[in-house]
Amino acid sequence: MKQLQNEGLLVLAGTPIGDPADAPPRLAEQLRTADVVAAEDTRRLRRLTRELGVEPAGRVVSYFEGNEAARTPELVARLVEGAHVLLVTDAGMPSVSDPGYRLVAAAVEAGIRVTAVPGPSAVLTALALSGLPVDRFCFEGFPPRKAGERKRVLAALADEPRTMVFFEATHRITETLTAMVESFGADRPAAVCRELTKTYEEVKRGTLGELAAWSADGVRGEITVVVSGASPTGPADHTPESLAALVTAREQAGEHRKTAIAAVAAELGLPKRAVFDAVVAGKTGTE
Repeated sequence: MKQLQNEGLLVLAGTPIGDPADAPPRLAEQLRTADVVAAEDTRRLRRLTRELGVEPAGRVVSYFEGNEAARTPELVARLVEGAHVLLVTDAGMPSVSDPGYRLVAAAVEAGIRVTAVPGPSAVLTALALSGLPVDRFCFEGFPPRKAGERKRVLAALADEPRTMVFFEATHRITETLTAMVESFGADRPAAVCRELTKTYEEVKRGTLGELAAWSADGVRGEITVVVSGASPTGPADHTPESLAALVTAREQAGEHRKTAIAAVAAELGLPKRAVFDAVVAGKTGTE
């Protein structure tokens, strides 16, 4: 177990995802007292500090995707010296689809105390507003930008039983919803949440097919997509024809038949013999 070795302190602070009034009260205190404030965008930080009526007492530095690898050692060095470092991102919690993980990992490795000032979260806000099951969920971040990789990632999530939460950019939302229709089915319930806590907040609920069609006219703002998990299925839900089709799909993707049969059986919790018999029956029926 890693032991704390020095007096440095790294604080991860949540920032508003829209309305500045949602800033946690302790954020202002941290901004006033931190020796170093590392911000994803220093201009946005200045706007936020004006809204909060606070002036950072320490040095303000940028910490974003383009410089986090180089800046992390600098910040860890300050922490080792005993500095109080505050990390904030543009909106929400640091390290959740934002810079932060690398610094946290390095600070922990150096024996630095790491704590947080909890704040707004687009993930939890969208999940709560979606109207979809919230007892179990998973956060998948931004889907891959390239169509082929996105299709592969979504296909792997097709049988995920938990409610799924994604982030997406405005110019890719229609492509992503269309890809979700292909992987999850047009009838899968979902919600597109945009501009959460802002003036033009909107939560559009419906099936993936309906949402993909709706988004074709253009969707603006910060977007979070919530998708219902797959419905549980049992052996009775799979006909010989559907089992054979699953095996055929894997074969067409390059798998050997024996491997495909074993994979389908494992995924569905069925005996391999049952899947094999379905494939044989399907082959016989086409002759």
